Amino acid sequence: MPWMVAVGAACVVCAAVIAGSRGLKHFDAALLYYAIGSVLAAAAVAYRFTVWAQRPPSRMYFKRGLELLLRRGTGRLPAVALATADKIVAQNFIRRRSVYRWVMHLCLSGGCTLAFAITFPLVFGWVHFAPLTGDAETYRVMVLGFGVDSFHVAGVKAFVMFNLLNLSALIVLVGLIMAAVRRFTDAGERATQKFWEDILPLLLIFAVTATGLMLTVSYKFLGGRGHSLIAVVHLVSVLALLFYIPFGKLFHMFQRTCSLCVSLYKKAGARGPRAHCMCCGEDFASRMHVDDLKTVPD
Repeated sequence: MPWMVAVGAACVVCAAVIAGSRGLKHFDAALLYYAIGSVLAAAAVAYRFTVWAQRPPSRMYFKRGLELLLRRGTGRLPAVALATADKIVAQNFIRRRSVYRWVMHLCLSGGCTLAFAITFPLVFGWVHFAPLTGDAETYRVMVLGFGVDSFHVAGVKAFVMFNLLNLSALIVLVGLIMAAVRRFTDAGERATQKFWEDILPLLLIFAVTATGLMLTVSYKFLGGRGHSLIAVVHLVSVLALLFYIPFGKLFHMFQRTCSLCVSLYKKAGARGPRAHCMCCGEDFASRMHVDDLKTVPD
């Protein structure tokens, strides 16, 4: 079953690349290795997620979450929207622990999300820029083969669009510096951290961020010197990060989807029948939670 899901995910990504790039018409062959890495990483993520979701506790939460999502009159959509904004976007569960960690995580997650949102459409050929006929200094933004916007190469819009990746890299760099300071100065973190789980992901993200910025420095300020070598190192670091995500600590970004099911679960449990202690008669949990807990070990 997990292998079938992995193959299916890889096929879906391949089909999306072919369809979104209009039969590879707008696919840049120079980005082939990035695309191959993305397909393999998608398959690995699907495999790992399927294995994790089949565990009894995870399976129960996803099962109940899906049932509650499809049930009428449960306030499901507002609950999912609020949970997404609170737990995934704002990450308030981290802010309640430490404002420093919250800002650090926002920089890392926000910067990486922005970078992914820009990079994957470009790599897959979903987005490209084409000069207007008769005006080489004006470019059209093409999304899935359709023109959606245009800008002059010397305008503010062009500067912002061409430097969004650099902006995301700077945001990530701030988060990495904050994470490094915390890892080296916090006694509790130093005592419990592990290289594979805590240090390696930061090093991989730093490698991608640093080499990405170095590419910009190379072609803007150094006349292209060292660009080929930096491009190869950047490719290797990106592939290493993509292959680490499914099997390392960064996989938790996909596990956070379970928190949405938990939010629906808690909301429905709070409004439904309650379980009471047989000794004192006090309310201690929802009846649904207690009944499901009895079935999980089985």
